[in-house]
Amino acid sequence: MASGETPEAAAVASGGLTSGATDSPANRLQALFEGHRLTPTQRRIAHSMVRRAADVPFLSSVELAELAGVSQPSVTRFAVALGFDGYPALRRHLREVVPAEPASEAGAFNEYQQAVEAEIENLRHLADLLADPRPVQKAGRVLAASRPLPVLGLRAAASQAYGFTYFAAKVHPDVRLLNEGGTMIQDRIDAAVRAGASALLCFALPRHPREVVDTLAYAKDVGLTTVTVADSAFAPVAKYSDLLLPAAVGTGLAFDTACAPMLLGRVLLEAVCDDLPEAQARLEEFDAKAAARGLFVE
Repeated sequence: MASGETPEAAAVASGGLTSGATDSPANRLQALFEGHRLTPTQRRIAHSMVRRAADVPFLSSVELAELAGVSQPSVTRFAVALGFDGYPALRRHLREVVPAEPASEAGAFNEYQQAVEAEIENLRHLADLLADPRPVQKAGRVLAASRPLPVLGLRAAASQAYGFTYFAAKVHPDVRLLNEGGTMIQDRIDAAVRAGASALLCFALPRHPREVVDTLAYAKDVGLTTVTVADSAFAPVAKYSDLLLPAAVGTGLAFDTACAPMLLGRVLLEAVCDDLPEAQARLEEFDAKAAARGLFVE
């Protein structure tokens, strides 16, 4: 990443999904934030605004602060950081560039249905981002070329990393799961580099463990290209990601839901298969052996 370049700008310049996507309110908001150096608190505000793109033009600074879990003065400073005189000026601008969409009948749903509806909206947003397939295709080429391919995911993201690794191992000759932290994780990255690894795939979900950030930084230091599936282009891991592919998580339940990141992981796996000439032959070989072993119940 060039000196002085923001993580958000780096994500776009390197093929992040925010570029070239369908013109939706969320994408217009994302474009407003790109190119600005934002503090972690300001990135949190930006992320909250993108998630509630249709509502934010009509929120007061106090309401936005409550939505993002920050102080009201932080919202004011955020507006100034974007080049506005204050939050009222930012809100006027948002009403011009992010027009209101038809309101949903959220009140007709119970809390469980609302959580499902929110995940459906996350998937719609992901579909909009995938209107430009080039970032995922680029990431697929990078990952397919790495032999071995380390896949990192700790705590909440461990299951995402495991799922990707499980299926990728059927088509990629050497996939290495890194789903347990500790002092050994850098050793395992060193071993992958010695074996010829050129890239690392990371799944990063909130709350973001410090160890994931540190591990990504180490991976870059030893020369690996880092591809990250994260909940937002403003996530703490953005600074250490050469290619960042965002997919929002659901926050309507006691624990976050991650349907969109999981689906993005499968889309990314499809892109990897497209760049592995032997992928189809490996799948056919696996199916033949599975049948011979009676592995699955038909």
